Amino acid sequence: MRRVLVTLVFGACASVFVHAPVSAQTPPTITLTRLDCGTNAAPSDVARFSDTYAYNGLKVQLTYSCYLIRHGDDYMVWDTGNPVGTTPTAPKTSLVDLLAQLKVTPAQIKYVAISHYHGDHVGQVSSFPQATLLIGKGDWDVLTSPKPVGANPAPFVNWISGGGKVEPLPGDRDVFGDGTVVVLNTPGHTPGHHSLLVKLNEMGNVLITGDLAHFHENYDGNGVPTFNTDRAATLASLDRFKKSAANLKATVIIQHDARDVAKLPAFPAAAK
Repeated sequence: MRRVLVTLVFGACASVFVHAPVSAQTPPTITLTRLDCGTNAAPSDVARFSDTYAYNGLKVQLTYSCYLIRHGDDYMVWDTGNPVGTTPTAPKTSLVDLLAQLKVTPAQIKYVAISHYHGDHVGQVSSFPQATLLIGKGDWDVLTSPKPVGANPAPFVNWISGGGKVEPLPGDRDVFGDGTVVVLNTPGHTPGHHSLLVKLNEMGNVLITGDLAHFHENYDGNGVPTFNTDRAATLASLDRFKKSAANLKATVIIQHDARDVAKLPAFPAAAK
């Protein structure tokens, strides 16, 4: 009897050691897909994006980018762009319809993460009422204040009313707990502004700015827009972001700069 028990215990332990490495060696599939969330009809004058008069006469083609991140069986949407409509910058196709082309439904979106509360980044957030909202605490405090300044709470009614789960982020957030998708605290443009780090197996590390910078010249010259909420915080965030990019050897994607669109595969393809 004793010999039988020893054999059974040994067999169970052997089974654990045989199977454990297999699951450990199977990391989740991670992909990054750019979604078109609107584009300016023509290059725009960008003088207001510098409080030191750096861009007088400069015109840049601006675009509005949203992203779908797949992490195994889970999905996250990063920013939701302009609302669909008739304005010159409105996207031609809604996020819901773009996701449908990828065979992803709104109900499958586990997280909707917002870089900041400006209208061109939150226009379609209400399309994902079942998702957990990730937003900087500073921005959330503004949206839920009695008199929001510079922010429109309307798209967030689902979460403000308690109809959906929200996580106001005071700092960074490792979204899936394995370091592959990290929402980075980069305040200054707004009080709770965040950027995004995605670690891809083939492409490598990707850093997405949000509105930390709006175009190449803005990023390279540490330009601070006249409408940012905190100049010192903006410069500190740019410093952190650039040092992170260098240390991670990351591809930097400036969300509003049309010149960065080609850094990722064209929709519906995804970076891996």
